[in-house]
Amino acid sequence: MRDVSLPARLARVEEQLAQLQRTGWERDELPLYPTAFTALAFSDATAWTTLWETVFAPRTAGLALGLTVVGDQVGAVNTGGEWQVLLAGAVVWSGTVPANFTVQSPATTLDLLPYRGAAEVALQIQTRRTAGANTGGRNGNGGSIGLSPRYARML
Repeated sequence: MRDVSLPARLARVEEQLAQLQRTGWERDELPLYPTAFTALAFSDATAWTTLWETVFAPRTAGLALGLTVVGDQVGAVNTGGEWQVLLAGAVVWSGTVPANFTVQSPATTLDLLPYRGAAEVALQIQTRRTAGANTGGRNGNGGSIGLSPRYARML
């Protein structure tokens, strides 16, 4: 026979909640592929350049995305720039890379609801250099902007 008293029911609900919190959420990792040959893709271009991309079918409401970005240093000149994330060709998140040679770790959750009806959506992560040396550096064209995804989880 099932206990219908409020304290007993509340105790069952609290135990079920604690069990769910211990278990955690099930999440799907979204693979991102570099367009360069290194693990931390660099670009010294002053025009927008895609460093990471993937095509996926949005089947959840959100995409938790974390990045690591860093400028370069050529001689004593620091490199700064910008980065942006595009979904289906539209900029949905962006930021700057200050010209002070520090690592940043931006993170956000992108809303996938407008794209739920699409069979495929392209996700691109781009950078461009806006300040720094114009010669020397990693590829000879001046300082570079380094960018790598830390995680991409569909929630």
